[in-house]
Amino acid sequence: MDQKEYLLNDQQMKNFIQDGYVTVQTDLPVEFHAAVFQQTENVFEMEGNPGNNLLPRIPMIQEVFDDRWVNGALTSVLGKDYYLQPHRHCHYNPPNSNGQNLHQDGGKRWSHYTRWLLALYYPQETPEELGPTGIIPKSHYYGNKDSINDENEIPLCGKAGTVTITNYDLWHRAMPNSSSKKRYMMKFLFARMSEPEVPSWNNQDTEWASADISQSDAENDVKMFHQVWEWHCGQTNGNGHYPSSVTMPDSTKIRELVKVLGQDSEPKCIDIAYAISEFGANAVPALVKQLESESEDIRRYAFCALSAIGKPAVSALITATQHPDWWVRASAAETLGNIGNSAQAAVPSLIRALQDESEQVRQLAVEALGTIGQHDSTAVPDLALSLQDENERVRRNSVLALARLGRYAHQAVNDLQMVLNDDNRYVRGDAVHALRRIDTPEAREVLIQFLLKSRWCPLTSKESGY
Repeated sequence: MDQKEYLLNDQQMKNFIQDGYVTVQTDLPVEFHAAVFQQTENVFEMEGNPGNNLLPRIPMIQEVFDDRWVNGALTSVLGKDYYLQPHRHCHYNPPNSNGQNLHQDGGKRWSHYTRWLLALYYPQETPEELGPTGIIPKSHYYGNKDSINDENEIPLCGKAGTVTITNYDLWHRAMPNSSSKKRYMMKFLFARMSEPEVPSWNNQDTEWASADISQSDAENDVKMFHQVWEWHCGQTNGNGHYPSSVTMPDSTKIRELVKVLGQDSEPKCIDIAYAISEFGANAVPALVKQLESESEDIRRYAFCALSAIGKPAVSALITATQHPDWWVRASAAETLGNIGNSAQAAVPSLIRALQDESEQVRQLAVEALGTIGQHDSTAVPDLALSLQDENERVRRNSVLALARLGRYAHQAVNDLQMVLNDDNRYVRGDAVHALRRIDTPEAREVLIQFLLKSRWCPLTSKESGY
C-alpha cells in the first residue's frame, strides 16, 4: 500500500491548522461498526462504562485506527511515529439528554503547536438530533471561554465509521440528544513523539499564502496560522517565519506593542504577540521581561511571541530559568520546550531545573527536555531520577520525555521497569511505550516479563468465576 495516497493534502492540513479538526471516513463495512455498537451495548449493560479499558474490552476498535485513511490523517498531523496514549473513553449520550457545556480537554495549554490531538469515532450514524459532538472551529487557539463565539458551533454529524481528528485544545461539547436512541462516541488521545523536521503530509505548497482563509474572521490571524504551518513544516530556526511587514528594528514600536499586551481581548492580544515576533531578536528583552508579570495571560502572550521568534530567544530564556520567581522560571522552561530542537543549548539549564523547589518548574523542565533533546542522551540519567519524583505530573512528564527520546534513553531501562508498578496508570502506560521505543533486547525482555506477570486477561472478573 502506498501510504502517500492516504495522507492529507496541503489544503486539508491548512484547514486543520486554521479550524482545529479534520474528518475522515473509514473503509470498514457498515457491519463492522454495527458489531462495535453491539459490543459497546453489551459492555455497558454488564459492567458500565469501561473508561480506559475501552480497547481491551472491545479490541476490534483497533481496526479503526489501523484504517488507512485514519492512519494517514494521524501521520499527517503528528508524524509517522505518533503514539496512542493510554487515556481513552466511551462518551455515552443518552436519549433526551441536555448535552454538555463547552469545554477543553487539554486544559489551559499555551502552545499553538500540535503535539496532542483527539480522535473521535462514531460506531453509529449520528445526525444532529442524536446529540453529536459540537465544536467551535479555531477555538483551540484560545484558553478563555469569553473568546469563543458559540454561534459558530458545528455538529460533527456523519455516517457510522466517521472519525474526526481534533486539536486537543478545541472547545467542544456533547450536544443535546433529542431522539429516543443511544449515542456512543469513542474518544482516544494521541501524542506526537518527534518534533517536525519535514512535512509529514502530501506537501506541495512552500508558503501558507496559498491557503483559502475565507473562513477566518480576522485577517490578522494569518500570522498565527502561518507560524503553526512553518512549525509543522519543520522550519523552526527563528527569524523570518513569515513575510515581515517590518522594514527595520523599531524599539519604540516594540515598546508600544508590548505595553498593550493584556489590555484587550485574548484574540487581539495574541495577534499583537505574533506581530511583535516579527521584530525577531530585537523584541526578545522586552518579551522576556513580560514573563515576570503576575498575569498568566500576559505571560502566555509573551510565550507565543518568543516561541515564534525561536532560536534568537534561547539565550535570554536560559537566563530566565534562574530567575528568583518560580513563575518566571516555569514560563521560561515552557517556552524553551515549545521552541523545540532549536533550543538545544538550554539542555544543561533545564537539567538543573529538575531539582527546582517548584513542582511546576520541574514539570515543565522535564517536558521541555522531551521536545528539545530528542537526538541526545545527555538528559537521560536526570530524567531517570525524575521518575522517582514525589509529584505525579513530574513522573508522567518524565516517562513521556524518555519515550520521546526512544533509543537514546536505553540507559533508563531499569528505571522504567520500576515505574511499571507506579501508582499512576498513565505513568505505567507511558513506561510501556517508552520501553517499546527504546527497543533494545533488554527493553523487550522487561516488556515480556511485565506481560507475563500482569493482569492480562480482559475477561477475568468477580462475576466470571475465573
